[in-house]
Amino acid sequence: MKNKGKLVAFFLIVIILGVTIGSTTNSIVKKINLGLDLQGGFEILYEVKPINENQTVTRELLEGTVQTLNDRVNRLGISESTIDIEGKDRIRVQLAGVKDQQQARDLLATSARLSFRDVDDKKLLDGSDVKEGSAKQDFDPKTNQPIVTLKLKDANKFAKVTTEVKNMAPNNLLVIWMDYNKGDSFKEESKKKDPKYISAPAVNETLNTNNVQITGNFTVEEAKYMADIINSGSLPVQMKELYSTSVGAQFGEQALNKTVVAGIIGVALVYLFMIFFYRFPGLIASINLTVYIYLILLVFMLMNGVLTLPGIAALILGVGMAVDANVITFERIKEEMRAGKSLQSSFKAGTKNSLSTILDANITTMLAAVILFIFGTSSVKGFATLLIISVLVSFLTAVYGTRLLLHLWIKVPFFKKHPEWFGVKKNTIRDINDTDTEVTFHNRKVNVVKHRKKFFIASGTMVIIGIIFLTLFKINPGIDFTSGSRVEILSNHALSTQEITNDLSDLDLKAKSIVISGDNKDIGVARFDKVLSNDKIKEVKQYFADKYHKGEPNVSIVSPIVGQELVKNALYAVGLAAIGMIIYVAFRFEVFFGITAIIALIHDAFFILVLFSITRMEFDVTIVAAILTIIGYSINDTIVTFDRIRENLQKSNKRIKSMKELAKVVNNSLMQTFTRSINTSLTTLLAILPFLLFGATSIKGFAISMMVGLVVGTYSSLFLAAQLWLVWRGRMLKKRPVDFRKKKKLEGPQV
Repeated sequence: MKNKGKLVAFFLIVIILGVTIGSTTNSIVKKINLGLDLQGGFEILYEVKPINENQTVTRELLEGTVQTLNDRVNRLGISESTIDIEGKDRIRVQLAGVKDQQQARDLLATSARLSFRDVDDKKLLDGSDVKEGSAKQDFDPKTNQPIVTLKLKDANKFAKVTTEVKNMAPNNLLVIWMDYNKGDSFKEESKKKDPKYISAPAVNETLNTNNVQITGNFTVEEAKYMADIINSGSLPVQMKELYSTSVGAQFGEQALNKTVVAGIIGVALVYLFMIFFYRFPGLIASINLTVYIYLILLVFMLMNGVLTLPGIAALILGVGMAVDANVITFERIKEEMRAGKSLQSSFKAGTKNSLSTILDANITTMLAAVILFIFGTSSVKGFATLLIISVLVSFLTAVYGTRLLLHLWIKVPFFKKHPEWFGVKKNTIRDINDTDTEVTFHNRKVNVVKHRKKFFIASGTMVIIGIIFLTLFKINPGIDFTSGSRVEILSNHALSTQEITNDLSDLDLKAKSIVISGDNKDIGVARFDKVLSNDKIKEVKQYFADKYHKGEPNVSIVSPIVGQELVKNALYAVGLAAIGMIIYVAFRFEVFFGITAIIALIHDAFFILVLFSITRMEFDVTIVAAILTIIGYSINDTIVTFDRIRENLQKSNKRIKSMKELAKVVNNSLMQTFTRSINTSLTTLLAILPFLLFGATSIKGFAISMMVGLVVGTYSSLFLAAQLWLVWRGRMLKKRPVDFRKKKKLEGPQV
């Protein structure tokens, strides 16, 4: 009866979860804000500069500027906007889902300092003389042409101004300027076909009125746009564009569709692997993985977060981490069962012994995620935010959710008689009185540590080859790190380098490099050493949108200042992540473990750099996120192995006096954790592989670096880090034996 009650509780929990997830997921997904890369839009980082020498950029001035920008954005009807102050003199603007990106950019970029001047450029009136919100689009009653009307605060002042201008005949023109800058001249601009000033009507009489008409060759949209700018007020500062990126709606839609499909396939592959390899516990883990994904989306929606391509990648990578916690627990349960313990005793011991390992692994990954968040740019911050949430939620669902559901089935008599439902064959179960500590892998005795010199030689050789490649080919840095411009074109047919070159020639542009990509060779990426002007960006977008009919191209520009900062921040991020991890590992284990772990991490990061050197793929900020994620994964593997070494040393019934004795303990530990390391890497690779095969082009570099990093990280954890520790510690034994059984020698909770 007791078992029946637990089974009823299990099915009730599953049904309630299923109904809740099934009925609310759709509404949650619809409420999640999508980033620029998933729906189109643009992001600009402005440097705020004073208008004159007497002005100082203060926090209050920045807040006033943000308020004015928000008002302008609201007039465009854009709901998904983010405008934030960064540092002492910067403002970052993100607008998603913008239909007319160029109009929005112009609206933000202009300072909107309206002024009325004479032909000698003397200021007569400015925006402070205009009634707030009085500007509107109208039609000239005589010509029926679109105009802008506005009201002045003081009719008498306008009468004096018009009288003064009238008396300047024949130069009796009232020149209306928007954003007049020192050095601008009416006399020079009037010679141009497209002058900078708005209009210059003649004044033949005194106008004693507060109603003013601004005429020009406006369309209705241009007149309305002008009225919106005037009503939004002038910016109290000048804004210089340091960085910008824009994503066309077609690119965003394509990226979203491909990424969602890749994500679904990746999660499905993980489910199949878990059920195939771990049988019934794998099914329980799959249920909790579904809960994990649901909770991630729910928390992210409640935080009003913005989901980006790297964010989705972090979500799927979180699946791999949640699986890792389950794999650690399941492997410990299987190990206890093979030792001859009952299913109930194995469950109790396995869940208890795996807790500290899971905790250590999650904390190290959290360190990498927090550092990413602190030093990353906006898209990388989104990745880090989701990774932090993923670590926390995966810990709760994997550690407590899986154990709760599995606990409800442990006492079922069927499983006691059929251990194969837990992935354990009956012929592998030993007698509980068998104290033989020799560990086998698939019933074979394998001595990994005796081949350590071969691993050292192999790693050393590969490092030397990698150094040669890096020296000869170096890294191909993206504009994130070098500054310049990047134009990504989406075509309706297969492109060629020559075709893009000819197109750019029509625009009086010459690219530093052109790369053709995309599944159908329909994407062309052109790199430029220089930062394209706003006018040139507008021209480029219009040209390619008209020619290929696939929407506007993506355009990114990075100033030298921002490029240098990104390099510095990337180095800080990697350096601090390494330092943080070595301190944590040294604290939880011992300093020797910490140093060897960092050597292995440097080894892993180095080979990702070599990969990008050989393939000539662009190395951008997103790849920094991949490297830090690999560091987190690699330290996970290493910690699991070190945890088992520490546990086995502490369980040793004698002092370790020789290298041979220490090598046996290390080898047994490697064999005990081998399956877990391979399975965790395989499940994460299964989650990432669809991004490489089916994902958007912009995330494939991330996927490639993650896959290579996982393979190299698994190798270093199993065959390099532990072997280095063995050699180091083994040499110290020659001086004096170490009693590892003493807790003061190796502090920290046991696995």
